[in-house]
Amino acid sequence: MEKYSVLMSLYKKEHPEYLKLALDSMINQTVSPDEIVLVEDGPLTDELYAIVDEYKWHLHIVKNPRNLGLGLALNEGLKVCRNELVARMDTDDISKPDRCEKQLKRFDEKPELSIVGSHIDEFVGSIDNIISQRKVPTNSNSIYNFAKKRSAFNHPAVMYKKSAVLAEGGYADLKRNQDVDLFGRMLFKGYKAENIDEALLWFRSSDELAVRRKSWENTWSYIATIRKFWKMGYSTFSDYLIVFIAQTGMYLMPVKIQNWVYKKFLR
Repeated sequence: MEKYSVLMSLYKKEHPEYLKLALDSMINQTVSPDEIVLVEDGPLTDELYAIVDEYKWHLHIVKNPRNLGLGLALNEGLKVCRNELVARMDTDDISKPDRCEKQLKRFDEKPELSIVGSHIDEFVGSIDNIISQRKVPTNSNSIYNFAKKRSAFNHPAVMYKKSAVLAEGGYADLKRNQDVDLFGRMLFKGYKAENIDEALLWFRSSDELAVRRKSWENTWSYIATIRKFWKMGYSTFSDYLIVFIAQTGMYLMPVKIQNWVYKKFLR
């Protein structure tokens, strides 16, 4: 199988124990990565530096003197990835052991693809406590149409071609929804994508995540992204209007009701 890189970004608010679990899950893949590129996005805590030092023999470390935010940090890491295929991974999630093997196989079977993702299992505390599953469309046509209004991928679970991402300018300088913006631009330009029809990653959920979802910054960022798609001719005005109404409505809901809507209708 083709060699691949893993791309991760780390900043000071991450949990050291989560980082350790995330790194172990990538190191112990059934097909081992050729490299793990870890971007230190600004200064870290002593506890995080201790974990990075423990795993330094497995890591290609990129240091950002100051925090750039996820998108720009990933751009810096992507530049130094030495392989065409790059597996994204977050520092608080856990990849299933055969995740990358299955994605590599799909690229081998369909070399025309530029992005291969999957569903994710969302858990709280332990992977034994699965609370929901986020399913995404699986074939190119359904992904193309779905992404006009909603995120068609689970960002921490994607593997993509470095050349395709760089050709479209990489991640934009956005506070939120950098992946929605990037992948939407790529799909509109004609790049092909698929999602494997199973969950290949355990995604860590928490009350903190719910609070971030409810923030006006996150809400407006998503609306602005779909507005951008409408302006460039990808989404329709009705797509934009639906997203504007839905996102504003979700923002105005109490957190408990919002979480119920996510689990009941958006998973």
